[in-house]
Amino acid sequence: MLDCPGGTFLGAGVKTVVLFFDKGTPTRKAWYYQLDPGRKLGKTNPLTDDDLIDFIDRQRTFADSEQSWSVEAAAIDAKTFDLSVKNPNNNDTVQHRPPQEILKEIAALDKEAATVLGKIKGLVG
Repeated sequence: MLDCPGGTFLGAGVKTVVLFFDKGTPTRKAWYYQLDPGRKLGKTNPLTDDDLIDFIDRQRTFADSEQSWSVEAAAIDAKTFDLSVKNPNNNDTVQHRPPQEILKEIAALDKEAATVLGKIKGLVG
């Protein structure tokens, strides 16, 4: 499975997952690759061949990496066949800021916005 970010396909503003099957052989493992070109994709910034080099190299042997992993077919829920893409190699933890820090930043931004609004009102008359 190739997990593509939003903007990969024009008109589909959401991410897209492409499934590949081997004809004539039972599926024993599902191999996932999470594509991350390192930039936002869209009409003026399309996916390029260079973005797919690592995927093409790894899919030949279904090698595991930070962007790729395998799941045994037996581990897939037989009722739902949910193939949701969740990278087990992604150990990023979200660091939440303390609420006081967020409120302080909002107050500073509100003050700045009020100053700018005052200047605009002065210009308009």
